[in-house]
Amino acid sequence: MARARKASYTHHAMPPKRPLPVGKLPPSVLKKLLHSCTFPKSSGVILGPRYGEDAAVLAMGGKYLVAKTDPITFTGDRSGWYAVNINANDLAALGARPRWFLATFLLPEKKTNAAMVQRLFAETLKACGDLDVSLCGGHTEVTSGLDRPMVVGLMLGEVEKTKLVRKSRQRPGDAIILTKGVAIEGTAILAREKAGLLRKKLGTTLVRQAQRLRLHPGISVVRDAQVALRHGEIHAMHDPTEGGLVTALYELAESANVGLEVWREKIPVFAETQALAKVLDFDPLALLASGALLIVAARDSGPQVVRGLLRHGIHAEVIGKIQGRKDGISMTEGSRTKALRIPAQDEIARLLSGASRGK
Repeated sequence: MARARKASYTHHAMPPKRPLPVGKLPPSVLKKLLHSCTFPKSSGVILGPRYGEDAAVLAMGGKYLVAKTDPITFTGDRSGWYAVNINANDLAALGARPRWFLATFLLPEKKTNAAMVQRLFAETLKACGDLDVSLCGGHTEVTSGLDRPMVVGLMLGEVEKTKLVRKSRQRPGDAIILTKGVAIEGTAILAREKAGLLRKKLGTTLVRQAQRLRLHPGISVVRDAQVALRHGEIHAMHDPTEGGLVTALYELAESANVGLEVWREKIPVFAETQALAKVLDFDPLALLASGALLIVAARDSGPQVVRGLLRHGIHAEVIGKIQGRKDGISMTEGSRTKALRIPAQDEIARLLSGASRGK
């Protein structure tokens, strides 16, 4: 794996009437929306909409029911397969076992035929089978205004009440662990969407290797989470998605009102990702990053969690530590430490929209 190159992270407040960029809503907008969500005590909502939290937790009998919904919008290729895995990841990060999946398939007008629909269903069923998840419902339609298939997934699972992983448990001194490396999903998608240009610059072999990252090491972190929980005291888990590792770190700290420090030289970046970054001019740490899992372990548990993951063939590194809120959210590179700010837009959204990179 190669080291990521230096980049700056900025996030600018946006005037109320200016169109929002493709991707996640700016934190200032999202936090205000989520803050308006309230529930009566009788609702059974244990964990509802909160910034930095990706799934809901509901009281259902002797266990908690965990629910997550997420769409696949950046690519039309294997969108059913992506939808299953991306939604399952967020349940696993709470310590839950994914069990039931519902999917809404929105198919492009004049581009959809029976063979395409059959492939979409087959890949979705295969992904569910790999995770021992049941596809138990959903909706399918041909929709006007689309240029590719889109899938909106809803994953349900369950967890013992004593085993729910809550980000609020983070404490100063906790170790921040990253599995595998960045940015698996974004690299695989760019290697397909920009294949022609990349083959000319990097050759067919490297582009194929980049495309295969979605399978090896893969974008699922269900196993990563299960192994980590067996090997130490885990205080939080979070899977980096849109906005990449930088956004995920910010969300992780904000969710528990803590600070953190990460060490740039410890962050593993795949050689394929680094090669694509040089050609396409993007920051690997701000690229769609499903496939890696951020794990916050008690200080004394960090080394044994890493050893446990490595024994199961999952690469892992301690990349930082949790600190007090007053110490801020920062990244250290060499002798320099600077505040960590989330990017205004995920690099994949910028690249696929054809926008230039801000300097």
